[in-house]
Amino acid sequence: MDKVTILVVDDEERMRRLVADFLMKKGYSVMEASDGEEAVDLYLEHRDIALIILDVMMPKMDGWTAVKEIRQYSKVPIIMLTAKAGESDELQGFNLGVDEYVTKPFSPKVLVARVEAILRRTTGEDGGDVLEVAGITVDKTAHTVSANGQNVDLSFKEFELLCFFMENKGIALSREMILNHVWNYDYFGDARTIDTHVKKLRNKLGEAGNAIKTIWGMGYKLEE
Repeated sequence: MDKVTILVVDDEERMRRLVADFLMKKGYSVMEASDGEEAVDLYLEHRDIALIILDVMMPKMDGWTAVKEIRQYSKVPIIMLTAKAGESDELQGFNLGVDEYVTKPFSPKVLVARVEAILRRTTGEDGGDVLEVAGITVDKTAHTVSANGQNVDLSFKEFELLCFFMENKGIALSREMILNHVWNYDYFGDARTIDTHVKKLRNKLGEAGNAIKTIWGMGYKLEE
């Protein structure tokens, strides 16, 4: 079986090598780029790249611009590395289609755990089901979504969040429970990560998004 390829993008060679070494020890194939331009070129040349780890601050083309370029062609999962942890930066990343946020300095082992969690979900190991609730249809194998008969374009994390809601329809889900199951690792963020994704998910689903109810002081619930 071919190795899964991950693209690591950072202008600091020491950081790239550190992350690459930990990934290769886990059996992944790693490609490296030192700026956004090189990252975009490599991805377009090697479309079998399964995941991208991308720094924000880089020469020639920064991480934000690189994400915009890549998102024109692909929904490949992207983990952003940043020295900033401000709300505006996180919101900008999520609006561009970033799937995960990791703030420097970070534990390489935790980063690898996040990579593994994403790849477990994108390989389709949990797939095979078609879910239908409240006018929303999700095909987990084809990774497609429709709401009231209209196709809906979701990011990887939005798709996983919707699946979790649909698999637990009628059940009140706390933010902690959502983080543990959808993000699938020990997450040290706060509630705004969940709230941001839910807001975007509702907007994309249109009227069907009203089925996702807010449970004040707790979390969310998907109702029929």
